[in-house]
Amino acid sequence: MGAGRTDVAQGRVLDVVDARAARRWAVTALAALGRAREEIDALNVYPVPDGDTGTNLYLTTEAACAAVLALPADLDVAAIARGFARGALLGARGNSGVIMAQLFNGWADVLAERGVLDAAAVREALARADAQAWAAVAEPVEGTILSVSRRAAQTAAQVADGQPAPDLAGLMTAVVEAAREALARTPQQLEVLRRAGVVDAGGRGLVVVLEALDDVVHRRRRKRGHGRSHRRRPPLPPVDLEQCGDLANGGPAYEVMYLLEARADAVGQLRSRLAALGDSLVVVGGGGLWHVHIHIDDPGAAVDAGVVAGRPHSIRITHFAEQRARRHFSASARVATAVVACAAGPGLARLFEQAGAVVVSSATGNRPSTAAILTAIRSAQAPGVAVLPNDGDTLSVAQAAAAAAREEGIRVGVVPTRAQVQGLAAAAVHDASRAFDDDVAQMAAAAGAARDGAVTIAARDAFTLAGRCRAGDVLGVVQGEFAIVGADLAEVAVQVVDRLLARGGELVTLVVGAETGQGPGQEAARAVQRHLGQDRPDVEVGVLDGGQARYPLLIGVE
Repeated sequence: MGAGRTDVAQGRVLDVVDARAARRWAVTALAALGRAREEIDALNVYPVPDGDTGTNLYLTTEAACAAVLALPADLDVAAIARGFARGALLGARGNSGVIMAQLFNGWADVLAERGVLDAAAVREALARADAQAWAAVAEPVEGTILSVSRRAAQTAAQVADGQPAPDLAGLMTAVVEAAREALARTPQQLEVLRRAGVVDAGGRGLVVVLEALDDVVHRRRRKRGHGRSHRRRPPLPPVDLEQCGDLANGGPAYEVMYLLEARADAVGQLRSRLAALGDSLVVVGGGGLWHVHIHIDDPGAAVDAGVVAGRPHSIRITHFAEQRARRHFSASARVATAVVACAAGPGLARLFEQAGAVVVSSATGNRPSTAAILTAIRSAQAPGVAVLPNDGDTLSVAQAAAAAAREEGIRVGVVPTRAQVQGLAAAAVHDASRAFDDDVAQMAAAAGAARDGAVTIAARDAFTLAGRCRAGDVLGVVQGEFAIVGADLAEVAVQVVDRLLARGGELVTLVVGAETGQGPGQEAARAVQRHLGQDRPDVEVGVLDGGQARYPLLIGVE
């Protein structure tokens, strides 16, 4: 991971989080929030019971991760932290999302000064982030994400002050445990949580983010099944929203959020003006760019105040009563979702079937027809069907079949998977009990986060992006392009994996093609396992039997 880390063989922990580890923290936190999103939404009763805190935290962190992944690979950890914080600021959603963005900003400020994330930096970053978050909220309340943040910062200070040279791993273990304990106490601090029998949703999200950093420091990974043995968390008990206040009555009717370009002195005046107009006021940011959040009865007045202070834009206004009505309609109209997956080999077909999909045979040179996919959609016998084409050339065929099915009254969504490994990632998060749109969105997000590669043998002389190849050469495919030309299949497979992991990743899936005995695909898979075991022991590797033709090895990175 870079200079300053403990040797993996000695302890499998990091003393310093470098740039690569920081990127991994970003994607690990996003994945963890994605898995906890529905749970956190179900906990959401404060400040209004609109059931979207988990979604808002996920979308905020997704925007932050997108900003990080767009940065050059050679930037230092401070630059990555600044990019992450700015992405979160621009993409913040909801009350908790805005507060989380300010917490990220506090981390970035410390890293910009220190340039390294060790135990001392974590102590200072937690303290700075906590102070900024409390200052950003007009009326801070105990029993919220702020209480969890405060306890985490206090614990980091106690551990650091009690040891001459505290280690990062020990510090993070103590911080996460303290955050969990603080979260468990939130019902004792906030009456609305006690009545509903839940902990604070925003605080739960912060615990997830801190656990992700702890996992990265300890170089471990929380299992999630990846579709082959997908396990679902038992449902949470229903929350009695009537005890939590009515979104339509007894409180502000609207949530208003916008980005604001303004001077710091103008923002101070804006805070005072908005505080007299509504509640749940949070203003975060700095350097001339701010994110404003308020619950208010007169959304126009909130926007007008922004115009006086500077230039508001990206304005979002939500009417709580309409939002609640949409949620109630969505819950009452919830339908089971089925999946149709195009599989390029018998082993892949079995994997998709185990994930609950109706399978359509598909292979290079023998791709499925519109009629075949439409037949599979009908055979699923479900009011909502998600289609995984798993091949770029099959995407348009799947879209045509979906259009025909919609004319028959079947609700169909096509997840734009262009590779088999993306389809496996999407199938891994499929949950037939979720609302249709939500399930399709989750599958699309999982597929989009999976990078794909492959190795094959050139059938003829040709020109590629990597130069000229001749019949019999080994070709390495990276994200759908022939990017490597070589002579040894195992060596090319290793190069493909390294390129896919250059932008981060914690799970590598190797899908072996059709062959007998110890064929070239098996040998290449073993070579990749040996390579990653030596150079990237933090990465989990899974080997599957796909049985696909022409490609001895398919490679996926999540």
